Amino acid sequence: MSGAGAGPGAGYQSLRWDDGILWVLDQRRLPGETRYIRADAVTVVADAIRTLAVRGAPAIGAAAAYGLALAAAPAPGDDVAAVRERVERAAVLLRATRPTAVNLGWALDRVLRSAAGQPTAAALSERVLAEAAAIADEDRRINRALAQHGQAVLPRRSAPVTVIHHCNTGSLATVDYGTALGVIRAAHEAGQNLLVLVDETRPLLQGARLTMWELQQLGIPAALMVDGAAAHQMRTRGVDLCLVGADRIAANGDVANKIGTYQLALAAKAHGVPFYVAAPLSTVDLTTPTGDAMVIEERHPDEVAVVGGRRMAPEGVVVLNPAFDVTPAALVAGIITEAGVVRPPYAESLALAMGRGRSSKIE
Repeated sequence: MSGAGAGPGAGYQSLRWDDGILWVLDQRRLPGETRYIRADAVTVVADAIRTLAVRGAPAIGAAAAYGLALAAAPAPGDDVAAVRERVERAAVLLRATRPTAVNLGWALDRVLRSAAGQPTAAALSERVLAEAAAIADEDRRINRALAQHGQAVLPRRSAPVTVIHHCNTGSLATVDYGTALGVIRAAHEAGQNLLVLVDETRPLLQGARLTMWELQQLGIPAALMVDGAAAHQMRTRGVDLCLVGADRIAANGDVANKIGTYQLALAAKAHGVPFYVAAPLSTVDLTTPTGDAMVIEERHPDEVAVVGGRRMAPEGVVVLNPAFDVTPAALVAGIITEAGVVRPPYAESLALAMGRGRSSKIE
């Protein structure tokens, strides 16, 4: 049976593979309750991704890879063709859950490539699981490397460094440690004096529910604000930088991220505040030339019209609910990756970073 449970071990992890079961922290229940979904079938993983029980581009990619591992588990009498067909069907199901996050398709394609040509059902199953585990392990290492590179963009002083953060990019959005929030976490662990201003991130409040919860767990000073307050804080309080994550980065440096990111970047530009993106290179999609080519996911109207089970808008109103927006590359001061901080012109520097090359545009 699949369902909610106490989950594996103490503390929290966005997901964990344990003896043939994928445990998924149900982020819809946070911060009020820490509960895990017991995923023993690919359909459960697909539902968890679709309904945002698991979210964040790196975490989605790893969860999808483990979903293929569930589909690849051989049953008595299975031959290799039967298992391969089941895995391919599972990939189609998972790929359709979230169209904007590039890590989803990247992880699925990587696992499928690794499984090609396996001679037996057992070998195919083992190969799929090994590749899923490798994706999860790499995410842990990559995020820590990314976080260290990100220290270069933070001012060094004894007075608090004020950072605006949008959505959630910590351990909950990855397999471990985090991307943009990982940069903040590493600075805090190194003794940096920080104040994080957290956008609530409407309509699903990932900033209020998830980022504030993670910052509390880490003991990092933070204040919550409505999304529309960012420009006011930049003008009246003073902000050192904005730091966000990404769900897809085009070849030219355009960045798709949680809705509200674009207006934050515009406010930052107007107030002379550097705007940085932190994301692993797996989020870069060189096959997408610009942000105009990205498919932006539209979600259910009730996410906007209904809050806490109570309808806030009149029945029958038209609701526009894009899950993401695209921030033009011209507004992005740098992209923090595991290969370093990538600078404009992004068409050159991102291609070099993807090839693990170095140039004057990669710090």
